[in-house]
Amino acid sequence: MTIFNLGSINVDLVYRVPHLPRPGETLAAHGLTRGLGGKGANMSVAAARAAAHVVHIGAVGADGLWARDRLMEYGVDHRHISTSDHPTGHAVIAVDDDGENAILLFPGANVSLTAEQVSNALTSAETGDTLIFQNETNAQAEAARLASARGMRVVYAAAPFDANAVTKVMPFLDLLVLNELEATQLEAATGQAIQSLPVADIVITLGAQGCRWINTNSGTTRSFPAVKVTAIDTTGAGDTFTGYLVASLDRGMGHEQAILQATRAAALMVTRPGTADVIPDLKDLEDFVTGAS
Repeated sequence: MTIFNLGSINVDLVYRVPHLPRPGETLAAHGLTRGLGGKGANMSVAAARAAAHVVHIGAVGADGLWARDRLMEYGVDHRHISTSDHPTGHAVIAVDDDGENAILLFPGANVSLTAEQVSNALTSAETGDTLIFQNETNAQAEAARLASARGMRVVYAAAPFDANAVTKVMPFLDLLVLNELEATQLEAATGQAIQSLPVADIVITLGAQGCRWINTNSGTTRSFPAVKVTAIDTTGAGDTFTGYLVASLDRGMGHEQAILQATRAAALMVTRPGTADVIPDLKDLEDFVTGAS
């Protein structure tokens, strides 16, 4: 099957700092790297490295053609990545010595997509294929509606979080992925408990505490512990988790097995400094699991 990812593509400027900047503070960084990033690009790379066939739907500016080419190098189908008159999106990321981060995001070309571009990209999609998207592009509701009508699995990673954005696409969703804070905010915005939402499967990530999977059809909840590692950089860990989760489901795994695979991938990811360029592949994961056992 195929995963279609309506997703952001960013240039990540990562600054290593002794601590995250405080308001009004001027802070000297002791390292700088530039790499491929954006929640969408990260998820496409993760899914491709998990052996899925991934088609990315997105946009870059003329300054970001290298990012499009980098996705192709990782095995992502880039035919539906358009070149926009807007500059490529970028993120300024501060990472402290404990691996925590703070991110300043400029959307750029990521919000220049048209509904026609999205529709054209989904023309080849078949029943059983997957659409995944995040809140870093436009045309989300159009994509969700089209994908649902085609019988695709529709997955939303609700970040950066906006309750209105989630509400607009919720009627089309099969799987919702969000963190604990976002789940609390969504409950407050909708007036509904998470387990009462009209989405069949909901995965709530809990950072170092693992994650929780809720199947609303059966009313069951299962918790999964995180793999214990020493974190170097947590940037992109959630995207790696989601990309692996969707790829594993696409490959026919059940939710429990897919979540375990995604949890391992995210754990390995945080032991590496960087974002899309250091997302592990299946061989890395096999070696990681074997070494930990």
